[in-house]
Amino acid sequence: MLPSLFISHGAPTLPLTECPAREFLKGLGSQLPRPRAVLAISAHWESDAPTLNRVARNDTIHDFYGFPEELYRFQYPAPGSAALAEQAAKALALAGFVPKLDNVRGLDHGAWVPLLLAYPHADIPVVQLSIQTPLGPEHHWKLGRALAPLRHQDVLIVGSGSLTHNLRSMARGQIDAPEPAWSKEFSDWIHAALIHRHTADLFAYRRLAPHAAYAHPQDDHFVPLFAALGAGGEGSKAKRLHQSTTYGSLRMDCYAFH
Repeated sequence: MLPSLFISHGAPTLPLTECPAREFLKGLGSQLPRPRAVLAISAHWESDAPTLNRVARNDTIHDFYGFPEELYRFQYPAPGSAALAEQAAKALALAGFVPKLDNVRGLDHGAWVPLLLAYPHADIPVVQLSIQTPLGPEHHWKLGRALAPLRHQDVLIVGSGSLTHNLRSMARGQIDAPEPAWSKEFSDWIHAALIHRHTADLFAYRRLAPHAAYAHPQDDHFVPLFAALGAGGEGSKAKRLHQSTTYGSLRMDCYAFH
């Protein structure tokens, strides 16, 4: 059975930038059994209720500006899956959520950037699910728990965000800048809590983790971790598949839950 994943997707330029995280993601697809479909939960689609895109083929959303022209030429026209979108919506409804379906939206860069690297042929159906940042970690963990049974049907559930995400602290232009102490201390705390399954502490990370408010001024890039954690299912264990930084403080860690 496939694990659920949390992936740090980094800057939109990741496909153009030589770094350990890019090389890891380029090899990730070959490390896993081939999924029947992917359900991606990206930091870059926020809505008031859990919403799934139900499209025949995904448009590639270039939801950024000021980057090299080459980046805007990337396309990731993965097929959608109406059946999976509806199945996921039904699972969420059974868990007490009020999901919605969107018949237009494609994939934002939080979804297509890592998938482009891991599955470059864009031949696996992809459905994207939105986040509700103000509702916090536990809400997203419950979303993941509701979707966990899909893993038994060869669906790869991917939360895509960032283990740390303070854009003002980045050493822009220096991808291999040294990591500051606050980033390492925060990431080490999160890693220990995941490995030892201290889920209640993780829900309260803003109060308990060192430098939490600095590591994540907002929760948007962190709540996909909780969706992936919940999707791991009852008694799941965390395994860190990759750790590195870009631009000093942007942690690019990836975790599997199974």
